[in-house]
Amino acid sequence: MKLDDLDLRDLLAFEPKGGVVRFAGDRALILDAVALGVLRKTLIDTLGERGARGVLTRFGFTHGQRTAIAMRTAFPWDDERDWRRAGGRLHQLQGLVVPETWPDSPHFVEALWHDSYEAEQHLIHVGRCDHPVCWAQCGFTTGYLSYVNQREIYALEVRCRGRGDAVCHMIAKPREAWGDALAEHLPYYAGSGAGLDPALASAAAALKATEQRLRRQQRALAAAAAPPDDATARSPAMQRALAIAARVAQVDTTVLITGESGVGKERMARQIHEQSARAARPLVAINCGAMPEGLLDSELFGHQKGAFTGASQDRPGLFEAASGGTLFLDEIGEVGPAMQVKLLRALQEREVRRLGEQLARKVDVRIIAATNRDLAAEVAAGRFREDLYYRLRVVELAVPPLRARPEDLVPLARALLAAVVTRTHARVTGFTPAAVAQLTRYRWPGNVRELENAIERAAVLASGGQIDVDDLPAEVTAAAAPAWRPDDHRTLAAIEREYIEAVVRAAGGHRAQAAAQLGIGVATLYRKLAAYRAADRAPARRRKPR
Repeated sequence: MKLDDLDLRDLLAFEPKGGVVRFAGDRALILDAVALGVLRKTLIDTLGERGARGVLTRFGFTHGQRTAIAMRTAFPWDDERDWRRAGGRLHQLQGLVVPETWPDSPHFVEALWHDSYEAEQHLIHVGRCDHPVCWAQCGFTTGYLSYVNQREIYALEVRCRGRGDAVCHMIAKPREAWGDALAEHLPYYAGSGAGLDPALASAAAALKATEQRLRRQQRALAAAAAPPDDATARSPAMQRALAIAARVAQVDTTVLITGESGVGKERMARQIHEQSARAARPLVAINCGAMPEGLLDSELFGHQKGAFTGASQDRPGLFEAASGGTLFLDEIGEVGPAMQVKLLRALQEREVRRLGEQLARKVDVRIIAATNRDLAAEVAAGRFREDLYYRLRVVELAVPPLRARPEDLVPLARALLAAVVTRTHARVTGFTPAAVAQLTRYRWPGNVRELENAIERAAVLASGGQIDVDDLPAEVTAAAAPAWRPDDHRTLAAIEREYIEAVVRAAGGHRAQAAAQLGIGVATLYRKLAAYRAADRAPARRRKPR
């Protein structure tokens, strides 16, 4: 057997109809990557990050050793050096990572890890960290290399996608070659005979402080992702909404948040939750309009094993998952009559019943619902239950659309830009005056969500240090200024110029089309645009003293 001859079809043995799966002769399991990601998140939440890293590193170490042993006996190797080098190839065949090794590396082993499942799942379930996260894969490499070389070879990541690097980069060296740089990593391996105790003992001392630090970081990241409403709310309408949210957060009552799509109803729900006595417990959100009613029933209330095809195990619903915290029911106006009855019972009785189960389970959960529909009109039309409407509408909080609070637009845009720059590392510092003026002319039918998307697009496409009009989406740049406002102090010529340039932008630069819309000749339009450009280029004339 040569290294290049390793083939998954030779290593993997299974019955097509199901049963025991074997890899290189040993029993193996086919596990879902997302399930492993959830396990990682659970370990971090339960043991803290240091404890979770110890568990996953030791798991990877044992996996690597077992794989090396299995490969030693599974195939007759033409050259034993191929067996020693087979670890990376097996890593790839098992679906863990796609390695790119460097044959001329000065280190014992050096490789780039593409498509690392660990980095992918850590980003999905935990988020970006400030350190490498491919713990099990480093453990696997360490276990495999240490066994086949009969000496301690340790693999460490120097770059990792889990901390924002473009690729995962691993270096493996003998223990003595690492020197002092290895000291902080050794507790996670703890020796083959010591098991997990040293790593967990080390984690226990710092667990509480670590979890508090992570919680503070998560709150800071959440605050950066959405601008602080209190700092951007200048309009009386938004200030009233925030004042109601602050008051209702102090009492444990049901809230119905209304407003157009994109105004920030979920953000308002999160603010209520974070200011409430339930802030330490989960906020679980679900979009009721995004799934069919049968699936929504299972998601909200859970199901018993065998309740329907595919229900292979008992599963709690979101009411139970949010126990002690808050359940946010977005787009509540989209649910059908049968689901309305079940929701009403859950709200009245404070208990739920899983699909296929007769047992009623008590739940302690606060309900915040949101809708962009006029539920009073839906009740009048017979499409929404009146009793459920009043059960949800203990306190109604209306979030005004962006066009109704123009005072908020500019500070909100600047706060959103700061969040976008933090997230995307775009090299822009603000808006040009012309861009600010154009933002205020547009009516923003998609509200804050549309504004955020427009700013992110502009920040990514901006060629200079500031976002200019041409960086904004076409529909925003096409918005024409009103001909006159009561507080307008522009000259007639300035108003005419602004209107003509807006019509040209709306026509996509097609001057014949713009001239037709303006009711003037094409030559007249060319002459006016040329005059505007000349005026912009001409230096201000100094008056001669008399």
